[in-house]
Amino acid sequence: MNLIYKALFELETAHMAAALCTVVKTSGSTPRHSRSKMLVYPDGHILGTVGGGELENRVRKEALTSLRDGQPRLLSYKMTDPSNGDVGVCGGQVEVFVEPILPAPMLVVIGGGHVGKAVAHLAKWLGFHVAISDDRPEFCTPEANPDGDEFFPVPMAELPLHLNITRQTALVMTTRGNNVDIAGLPSLLESQAGYIGIIGSRKRWSETMKNLNELGITDEQLKRVHSPIGLGIGAETPEEIAVSIMAEVLMLRGGGSGNQMKGPR
Repeated sequence: MNLIYKALFELETAHMAAALCTVVKTSGSTPRHSRSKMLVYPDGHILGTVGGGELENRVRKEALTSLRDGQPRLLSYKMTDPSNGDVGVCGGQVEVFVEPILPAPMLVVIGGGHVGKAVAHLAKWLGFHVAISDDRPEFCTPEANPDGDEFFPVPMAELPLHLNITRQTALVMTTRGNNVDIAGLPSLLESQAGYIGIIGSRKRWSETMKNLNELGITDEQLKRVHSPIGLGIGAETPEEIAVSIMAEVLMLRGGGSGNQMKGPR
């Protein structure tokens, strides 16, 4: 049990995910008692056990699903007759609670200039784990961007080599020009990022798409990209643009519409 608690602490420290599976109720003969725990990591490996065999196999599969959808679940299994789909023959019944342990959502600001700094500040205030990336080292330091939790002074194309980009990751590209986007975006499109947004005008994005198409990037791949980035709130200053960007990120994460809350009278 101490190993499980130690592993949970390590998950928090390393900003990683796993699903905690706990036997919460048993009756009759079962392989493990209540409070037995197992951690299931995103790659499928486990720490601890809830009973082994088919029971553990099914719990593990449900745990991996919980990591994808972010939802807990209470599982109930009979252990009487495998021919009827039961998980064993011990004769009892077991309930297992599966809880996805997910880190704070990560927002990666790519481009540490004025707008990027404002986005990082707002994202940090909103509870995101903030990473800063810029191929110009002077823009990618705690002094230049004090709201960053991590710093990656590397070309955009190399970022996936240094950072684990998951469905919980939002990539906000406040870059200085479409030449940077064209060089770096293909590798990011191969990631699992839940959000990819690029700053700039419609014309800039149109030119970027044209160049990426010539490099073999399909229109279907480019549909993942939100550009121009943000919601149309008439933003002008870096701080206002940051509000526009983060509003879109939150809207898409929460399944919102972006419409005004005020309805017709």
